[in-house]
Amino acid sequence: MRVSVMQMNVGHDKDQNLAQADRLLGSAIASDRPAIVGLPEMWTCLGGDRATKFAAAEVLPPPLANQPGGPAYEFLRGIARSQRIHVHGGSIAERDGERLFNTTVVFDPEGREIARYRKIHLFDIVTPDGAGYRESATFGSGSEIVTCEADGVRVGLAICYDVRFPELFLALRRAGAELIFLPAAFTLQTGKDHWEVLLRARAIETQCWLAAPATCGAHSDGSGGPRFTYGHSLVCDPWGAVVARASDGAGWATARIDTNLTERVRRDMPVLAHRKLP
Repeated sequence: MRVSVMQMNVGHDKDQNLAQADRLLGSAIASDRPAIVGLPEMWTCLGGDRATKFAAAEVLPPPLANQPGGPAYEFLRGIARSQRIHVHGGSIAERDGERLFNTTVVFDPEGREIARYRKIHLFDIVTPDGAGYRESATFGSGSEIVTCEADGVRVGLAICYDVRFPELFLALRRAGAELIFLPAAFTLQTGKDHWEVLLRARAIETQCWLAAPATCGAHSDGSGGPRFTYGHSLVCDPWGAVVARASDGAGWATARIDTNLTERVRRDMPVLAHRKLP
């Protein structure tokens, strides 16, 4: 099974972001023929003020109902159906009444939605450069552990800041995950020190493959000031080795998910069986 993770430089213009995703996905699929592709966190609209975020958000159809949705939802479904691949939709802003959720949707090669995950851990911090982030001011928090199956591989779902909470990843492993997607818009300040080491740690702890599509470059915040995301989209194996990495700027990285390696790592070091604490 081959997986490709997209790296995008996005802003708050939804139409431009959709066009960029279309170009990147088309190139990656034609070049590498992956079985599943993944987009970054909030790739449809990153930055902008509250009104911009709500305008770009979509009301999603009922989960797993296979009903029509908004432009981004239908774009993802169309890629899956036309290319006959699984599509992990990164995350988009889901509107539910007067609240937004940072939400992942996954589609199978028939264009059917097979999973939906709302980000559990919200990014409310001040980074080392003094920039403040308060995701909970706009977004609600999810509460469910979600997995799905793609080409016989059990896939776990997480988003960005979730990576700092290993208990979520242990729960995904216990739910059968072999591959975990973590779409992200990691800040430059935290990313340069923590991005790779956290992803590798979660891979080692869970003995899962980690696929992390990310945004890169500059975008504007709600006041028009610049914000920067780290990029460095990557795939690492269950031993924690980085096996594919995107270069600077928009692009993608592709790796082969070797389930024999997963089985060997888990057999030789059965950490789940040895675990004494909940």
